[in-house]
Amino acid sequence: MKIPNMIYGTAWKKESTSNLVSEAIKQGFRAIDTACQPKHYREDLVGIGLLKAYERGIKREDLFLQTKFTPIDGQDKNNMPYLSSDEIEIQVEKSFETSKKNLNTNFIDSYILHSPIYDLNKFQKVWQKMEEFYNKNEVGHLGISNCYELNFLKFLYANSKVKPSFVQNRFYSQSGYDREIRIFCKENGIIYQSFWSLTANPHILDSDILKQISLKYNKSVELIFYRFLNHIDIIPLNGTTSINHMIEDLKISDFELSKEEIEAISNLTKR
Repeated sequence: MKIPNMIYGTAWKKESTSNLVSEAIKQGFRAIDTACQPKHYREDLVGIGLLKAYERGIKREDLFLQTKFTPIDGQDKNNMPYLSSDEIEIQVEKSFETSKKNLNTNFIDSYILHSPIYDLNKFQKVWQKMEEFYNKNEVGHLGISNCYELNFLKFLYANSKVKPSFVQNRFYSQSGYDREIRIFCKENGIIYQSFWSLTANPHILDSDILKQISLKYNKSVELIFYRFLNHIDIIPLNGTTSINHMIEDLKISDFELSKEEIEAISNLTKR
């Protein structure tokens, strides 16, 4: 399926997760991001939210579902989808099976490694297991998140049979907005997904440039920034809990920024 230009993010939604997922789909979101990481996500409640959407007539094939395998360092040791004593391939298998059960599906559109594993032997075992899911047609795309070292991404790309389709990173100034990583992604057909796009960039949202463009198009500064991200080949995650913001933000395709406006906003990410 065509990958939507904005993804609804479900981190930190806790007990509100099912209602928010249902509402996001009701308002028009067609891509959902989650993770098999009970510490930060309620993937099981994402699944309940999906069932509510299906009851309203949405079909599974209408949605792009993305979830993640979270290595043990990112888990709450008292609440994990696998045992700490499991071999790492078994950890991936158990996490994947839990995700399919939680999301009431036998197919995951995008399966993401939640963070790099710097023990390269373990990392390759994890990626090879993920490739197995892909080869069995249980997964449509593979990807990696929180990958801020270009050399690691290059290693992954060079040593994988199934190349990553996605890099999902925090889009913020501390990483130089991943300029080199995004160039590598563009050169190799990898789509860059951004999270914390608004939270990490209040200085951009509060800039005179965005305020002026906002007035011109009669759109919120947040939507202007989301549209900018699409223009520079980034798919943003959107974790809003506001129905009004959902409605507003899904107007992302209703307008185009000029080359000059895109350049002006780009310059704000270079300071």
